[in-house]
Amino acid sequence: MMSAEKTVDLGQVQDIDVLNLSSLEERAKKVIGQGEFGYISEGSDDEYTKKRNTSAFNDVHLVPRVLQNVEEPDQTTEFLGRKLSSPILAAPIAGNTLAHESGEMGLAKGTKEAGVMMAQSTFASKTIAETAAVSAGAPYMFQLYMPKDWGYCKYLLDEARNAKASAIILTADSTLGGYREADVLNHYHLKGKIANLDGYNTGKDGVGAGGLFAESMQSLNLDLIDKLAAYSGLPVIIKGIQHPADADAAIKAGAAGIYVSNHGGRQLDGAPASIEVLPAIAKVVNHRVPVIFDSGVRRGTNVLKALASGADLVGVGRPFSYGLALGGWKGVAAVAEHLKMEINIAMQLTGSKTIEDVKNIQISHDLKF
Repeated sequence: MMSAEKTVDLGQVQDIDVLNLSSLEERAKKVIGQGEFGYISEGSDDEYTKKRNTSAFNDVHLVPRVLQNVEEPDQTTEFLGRKLSSPILAAPIAGNTLAHESGEMGLAKGTKEAGVMMAQSTFASKTIAETAAVSAGAPYMFQLYMPKDWGYCKYLLDEARNAKASAIILTADSTLGGYREADVLNHYHLKGKIANLDGYNTGKDGVGAGGLFAESMQSLNLDLIDKLAAYSGLPVIIKGIQHPADADAAIKAGAAGIYVSNHGGRQLDGAPASIEVLPAIAKVVNHRVPVIFDSGVRRGTNVLKALASGADLVGVGRPFSYGLALGGWKGVAAVAEHLKMEINIAMQLTGSKTIEDVKNIQISHDLKF
């Protein structure tokens, strides 16, 4: 992002111990407000898809190789020309100040220290420029909820370009929000105005996420890919792909990447787990563009299963918010480092020296002995 890191106040930070990513949820619940925790943790409707995102990984089995002369696996990788310490992405989540006062700035600092990529949401609680000041050149992407107001959209794209974003991620699965009952029970609405509105005159004061969602474009089409790429000069990745035909159509329309995700089970309940649709989508993509994957990742073995199923970069969402709540940027870094440790063990035990080796691991639904 920016060339030199500025000294900013990132709030209270502390080292945290991470037993595993799933255990962070109950710990974070004790330090996040009830409404805020409900917003972060919830899925839509009956939360079937949210739960299936994680449980479906149990139906995918890694087939290990032995005597492969592997010692000290190397999980470094490149994505869009940026070198990463691990194929991990801090997936875009709205309003990170719900978890910690530093918000996206804490997320940027933690991911920078861990050497992994982050993506910032349009609905962030810190501006793109504020995050850029902390990230100081670290790998970064900007996730766009397409506004109805093209002037505001251009402002966001300008800010992302100035922050040296590697790509624009156009979210296509959220033309409106899923029905989330925790918010109803808690009488909760995402608080505060959206920070990225501060530098753009919308004529509306104190517009929160709900208001901005109402101003987001509901009728999305393939023509937007070229429009966004032409204006921004940046690669455009389409997020929310769950069907192979949509992946193929997006690539033919100019998409520079495919992001397989069901929004962590927060949108259409009853949809399959992301890991269940990933292999078919990756087969259609056929290495024409990189593939990002998220939803339900809680273990290093989950990361390997996603990579072996066709992903190039694997996103993690809620656990980073929980780490942020518990320790500020140090908590974010601790989550990343714990996941990297689990990945290292899994790589060693599957006989995988590099991430390319991981991508060639045989998995249970693709066995050809």
